[in-house]
Amino acid sequence: MRAERLVALLFTLQSRRSATVGELAEALGVSERTMHRDIAALQAAGVPLWTEPGRYGGVRLVEGWRTRLDGLTSREAVAIFAMGVPRALAELGLGTAVSAAHAKVSATLPAPLREQAQHLAQRFHLDAPGWFRSEEDAEHLADIARAVWEQRRAGITYRRGDDLVERVLEPLGLVLKAGVWYLVARAGDDTRTYRVSKISSVELLGDRFERPTGFDLAGWWQKSSAQFERSVHRHPVRLRLSRWGVRMLPQVVDPDLALAALDAAGPPDDDGWVEVELGLEQPDIAASMLLGLGVHVEVVEPPAVRAAFADAARRMADRHR
Repeated sequence: MRAERLVALLFTLQSRRSATVGELAEALGVSERTMHRDIAALQAAGVPLWTEPGRYGGVRLVEGWRTRLDGLTSREAVAIFAMGVPRALAELGLGTAVSAAHAKVSATLPAPLREQAQHLAQRFHLDAPGWFRSEEDAEHLADIARAVWEQRRAGITYRRGDDLVERVLEPLGLVLKAGVWYLVARAGDDTRTYRVSKISSVELLGDRFERPTGFDLAGWWQKSSAQFERSVHRHPVRLRLSRWGVRMLPQVVDPDLALAALDAAGPPDDDGWVEVELGLEQPDIAASMLLGLGVHVEVVEPPAVRAAFADAARRMADRHR
């Protein structure tokens, strides 16, 4: 992206104060012709730099002029400007901080770079929740986030079914997945996951805790999620799917499981039906998921899932007579 390269050129000149066109081109990995165009673009944008010909000449910033982006890479500068204030950061209490960073970058970038960053912001948007699902109400998210930032123990009350459970936790991090916030915290010697929307009360305690050495939130979450998926997708189910059923399977079960099963499937039969095998949850849950495929699926086995599916279909038919 040219905007990123122009910001990188600013940083390079600020650190070196003077460099030849060839040196700048090599540093940024472009041709000298491209570098001449970039230098002209910065000059046109009002950046006070000048070129001096001759053996000891080069490109220089006017003495005393500096950008106010020290500590940011060019990619970070453009990204901060482009991303605005995502709702997730606002929920964590960081909306003001991001707005301030946005304003500082906006005030510092030359107009052409601001325009290119605005174009980026208008072309990419993250909408985390899935279709037909609203974001959960995480009433105590701000307090939990504070406990994470300050490494303070927290006493929580957590809804587990119809029961309320009390725990003292060492909050290690927060994860937002498909519009749902999860707290990763240490309870005694175990590290566990808690759905924030099920936390009914939070009390920040006075004592601080030390984070486990080398704890990596993203790595832990990936490993924990994989273990959870393996634990719930443990019942092999064999299906026959019509052409429409093949297209819709990723919409009614986990997309990764569906695509893996379809990749491993054999060719369609004479009627265009395909037989697949995938791992689903317990029979009644598996049957309820597969009902979304209607008449475009036949459960071949196991008998428990086939019977649960047939029973649900029969009750639906009786209700609609």
